[in-house]
Amino acid sequence: MRQIYHAIYETMADWETGFATAHIRNGEYHKEPGRYELVTVGLTAEPVVSMGGLRITPDVTLEAIEDPAMLILPGAALWDAGDELAPFAIKARDLLEAGVPVAAICGATAGLARAGVFDTRKHTSAALPYLQMQQGYGGAGCYVEAPAVTDSNLITGNPVKPVEFAREIFARLDLYEPAILDAWYRLFAFGDASAFEALQ
Repeated sequence: MRQIYHAIYETMADWETGFATAHIRNGEYHKEPGRYELVTVGLTAEPVVSMGGLRITPDVTLEAIEDPAMLILPGAALWDAGDELAPFAIKARDLLEAGVPVAAICGATAGLARAGVFDTRKHTSAALPYLQMQQGYGGAGCYVEAPAVTDSNLITGNPVKPVEFAREIFARLDLYEPAILDAWYRLFAFGDASAFEALQ
C-alpha cells in the first residue's frame, strides 16, 4: 500500500481537498482497491485546527515522510502570513525533483511560487497577480488560466474548483478507469444523473 501524504496545518482550508481525500479513502470504483493509504502530515505532532474548525492530529511529521505516492498541500491563511509553512514548500520541491507527484491548491501555490517551483512548470492558482506578489516567483510565462492544471508530476488548482483539482489528482494516481473518472466528474461537478447511473 502506497502512502499519499496530506499536509495539515493551522487555518487549513479543509474544503479544498475534501473531494480528493474522501474519494481516495473510499475505495468504491477504484481500479485497485487498497492501493493507497491517506496519511496526514504536520510540521509537529501537535493537533491543528482547520479553517472549518476541525481539530486534527497529524499521523506523522514532515521528517517522517517515506516513499510517498503523492504530497497534497491545501491552502491556508498561514501561507500568506509568513514563512512558517515554507518547510512544506521545500519538501514539495525536493519531491518533484525526485519524480514524486505534488498537488497544491490556493495558498499552497503561493508557497510553491516563493520556492521557485513554478519557474519552468505549467501551473494555475487563484489568479496570476496573486502569484506575482510572491517574492521569488518567476513563472508568469507558465501560468495557465484554468480550474486545475497538471504538468507531469505537478498539479495545481484554483481554490474555488476543488472538484477539478480532485479529478487531476485521481488521474495522476490512476485511481479510476477513464470512463469512471469521467462519470465521477460529471456527477460531482454538474449533478449529472446519467453519471450516477454509469457509476452503478
